[in-house]
Amino acid sequence: MNTEQKKQIQALIETHITAYGSQNAAAAALKDVSAATISQIRNENWENISDKMWKSIGVQLGFHLNGNWNTVDTKAAQTLKVFMTDAANFSNVFAITGAAGIGKTHIAKEFSKKQNVFHIACNEFWNKKQFLTEILSKLGVDPAGYNSSDLMAKIVSTVTRMENPLLILDEADKLNDSVLYLFITLYNETEGRLGIILMATDYLQKRITRGQALNKKGYQEIYSRFGRKFIGLNMPGYKDVAMLCKANGVEDEVSINHIWNDCEGDFRRVRRLVLKHKLQNND
Repeated sequence: MNTEQKKQIQALIETHITAYGSQNAAAAALKDVSAATISQIRNENWENISDKMWKSIGVQLGFHLNGNWNTVDTKAAQTLKVFMTDAANFSNVFAITGAAGIGKTHIAKEFSKKQNVFHIACNEFWNKKQFLTEILSKLGVDPAGYNSSDLMAKIVSTVTRMENPLLILDEADKLNDSVLYLFITLYNETEGRLGIILMATDYLQKRITRGQALNKKGYQEIYSRFGRKFIGLNMPGYKDVAMLCKANGVEDEVSINHIWNDCEGDFRRVRRLVLKHKLQNND
């Protein structure tokens, strides 16, 4: 980890603190990072901070050790930003679906750099308490000592004191039913005071549709609370892939066409192909 990389992470920390409003809240939103460590980095007292800690902070803040990847405003990105802005400004709730690899998570993470916007990467192994603990931590509040009921109450009291808060539940289709039901409670307790985005692949839509058809507990209530409509994001087109290639140093049309034909509309694959092209051409 060289000095220039550390300075880039230091700058990301400043942005992170601005989004959370205070150094302590910003530290609480990071895993295994103390406010004292954040203070040392800000004051450039770096001698006792290990590379492992630098890398941990960097990864959590979106820093890429092998070089940053430039993004572009694809049609899907534009659509997602519109709905995220609407949800934040008007406390709306949306369910947004899109294929894997079209940039949903990256866009959400970038959007969460705004003040009072919180990105939650959902996990299929979470129970209720783990889910609520993750949310409260992201809000910048220490969750230690709370039971599930207290965690929910603290989340509600915290977000309802904020201006235009937005909670993005990424990969919401991974949540098991008992955890997904908490969305109903969270909505009921914060209606009109918190924007919520449920974001996932189209499996979420299939799951909710099937749950309704089988009259499964809670599924009608979940469907109703995001307006009985799923918002689908378009697959990337040639123009999106070409813009992404050019933003990352691949300019010639022959190479761009090759990447387009090989990527299957997956930006993760586009990135690999761009890096492969650069290595082959010593860029």
